[in-house]
Amino acid sequence: MKKIWIYGLFCLVAGISTVTVTASASAAVSAETAFIFNTLSFLIHGFLVMWMAAGFCMLEAGLVRSKNTAMQCSKNIGLYSIAGIMYWLIGYNLMYSGVDAGYIGTPSPWSAADPSITADGFKADDSNVYSAGSDWFFQMVFVAAAGSIVSGTVAERVKVFSFLVFIVVLTGVIYPIQGSWTWGGGWLSEMGFSDFAGSTIVHSVGGWAALTGAIIIGARKGKYGEDGQVNPMPGSNLPLATLGTFILWLGWFGFNGGSQLAMGTAADIRDISSIYINTNLAAAGGVVAAIILTQILYKKLDLTMALNGALGGLVAITAEPLAPTPGLSILIGGVGGIIVVLAVPLLDKLKIDDVVGAIPVHLLAGIWGTIAVVFSNGDASLGTQLIGIISIGVFVVVTSAIVWFAIKLTLGLRPSEEEEMDGLDKSECGMEAYPEFR
Repeated sequence: MKKIWIYGLFCLVAGISTVTVTASASAAVSAETAFIFNTLSFLIHGFLVMWMAAGFCMLEAGLVRSKNTAMQCSKNIGLYSIAGIMYWLIGYNLMYSGVDAGYIGTPSPWSAADPSITADGFKADDSNVYSAGSDWFFQMVFVAAAGSIVSGTVAERVKVFSFLVFIVVLTGVIYPIQGSWTWGGGWLSEMGFSDFAGSTIVHSVGGWAALTGAIIIGARKGKYGEDGQVNPMPGSNLPLATLGTFILWLGWFGFNGGSQLAMGTAADIRDISSIYINTNLAAAGGVVAAIILTQILYKKLDLTMALNGALGGLVAITAEPLAPTPGLSILIGGVGGIIVVLAVPLLDKLKIDDVVGAIPVHLLAGIWGTIAVVFSNGDASLGTQLIGIISIGVFVVVTSAIVWFAIKLTLGLRPSEEEEMDGLDKSECGMEAYPEFR
């Protein structure tokens, strides 16, 4: 009996060893399998980024006053839809087709043709390691995120159709052109500018456009007194804003993880796991830093600062979420949270009315994150990073200003003072988000 047990144990160990060797020997997958996993990564991470549209919407709906909530929701679903259409109509090819180390691609509609799949089945090609359609979808949801940043900053005092016209130009022209400089293989890419998932290319672009709009449109009526007094205008629903932040936090795993651009090897899966960890830790660092700093400065915990601290940490780590150690990720995110807490009152001193704090979160933390790349990526140059930040900033500010002023002179940007005081839900949407409170 004892011999039988020993023999059985020997067979089990031998079997495990055989399985291990066989699995190891067959670890490399076929080109078609890699194609499937890479495509699946784009699609799964893409719909996580799409879910960020809901996060932006809920965050903004919670931070505006109740009389403007329906208006804010209308802007968000409108801008997401416009971004998708414009990116198909002109944006994608403007960003990726025929850039060739230059400054702009080809302004033409995107075609769904995929040479990897033929009537005879999959055709292996080194230039097609994922479905063309999955790539378009993943890139499209990014441009929608840039538009959402602008929406929150200029809330409560802009006409809905004037805002949506700006979004048409931002998502169809401004964003794709500057994006072509790096992600499209343009001149900044040739210089070595590094922005893994878009601290500058997505977030700072939205931040620059938002800052320009806030200055040109002006502050909400009653926000600033003649003596420099800042009049608080609290949001209507902080639990909703908190939910929006958690949705954005979840979506960010798609934002950064999908930017690995591959899931067809064990190394890619390992790197995506590291990206998830660093992304989560940076957000946590931003929250903790914001909580501690607000307690020191104001002797109280400010929920809105904690929420934006998380987002500031997420934006900061986006430029390089793979290379940093977990500890460095916490530090990068923590600095993002500190930037938010210090910048919000600074904007009020300058009388720049940013309703949801998007400029500190997306612009300033985005700049910090792009600079912080040099701490963990040995190939990145501080000079090149600064050139990228400044050149993209100048381009977006100038083009955005032209568009904002053109809209102001034609359609007009602001509703009447009476309509603004009464709330844009009624004047712009003809309905109210909370009619029972009237």
